[in-house]
Amino acid sequence: MREEYDIKSLNPRKNPYSEKLKKQITINIDSSTIEFFKKQAEDTGIPYQTLINLYLSDCVKNNRKLSISWS
Repeated sequence: MREEYDIKSLNPRKNPYSEKLKKQITINIDSSTIEFFKKQAEDTGIPYQTLINLYLSDCVKNNRKLSISWS
């Protein structure tokens, strides 16, 4: 083994997953909404938090805007 390695020359490529890193946050979500995603998780076999993330990512990708009306 070498005493020293030049790490920069070993893998000069940028990490392709660095933009997809997740960040842990705290968010308040209605119980009924969580139950909805948990039911979807049972049906699909995908963890409910992953389903929520996929749904929100789809909203971002498709530039969805909220339509809110107060009654």
